[in-house]
Amino acid sequence: MLKRNRLQRYLWLAAGCVSLALGIIGIPLPLLPTTPFLLLAAFCFARGSDKLHRWLVNHPRLGPPIRDWETYRAISRRGKILAMVAIVAVLAASIIFGAPLYVIIIQIIVLSAVSTFILTRPRPPHERR
Repeated sequence: MLKRNRLQRYLWLAAGCVSLALGIIGIPLPLLPTTPFLLLAAFCFARGSDKLHRWLVNHPRLGPPIRDWETYRAISRRGKILAMVAIVAVLAASIIFGAPLYVIIIQIIVLSAVSTFILTRPRPPHERR
């Protein structure tokens, strides 16, 4: 049982590291989302490494959107705007580069659902004043 728990912790830790790396890569790349990967990293680290979870949640740059989500299930206005810009950019790029019609239709359906989810989340209390 001890070996299994240790293996699970290492798998969660590895998944957290991969998610964190993708989130950091997404910072300068406009079409790779940062926050969802950081949220996934926090989720994985919470199960694999308390130390890394605390580090990520308390990080001065990466931590605030994670804390807003974990505490309030909220997305900041800036986060919503950036997400909508990225969603429109992905769809526009698909159209410009001539993606097949069925791909564009699938993207419209999926991106509409994602947009609805993002836009219906509340803003964190510190932004509502």
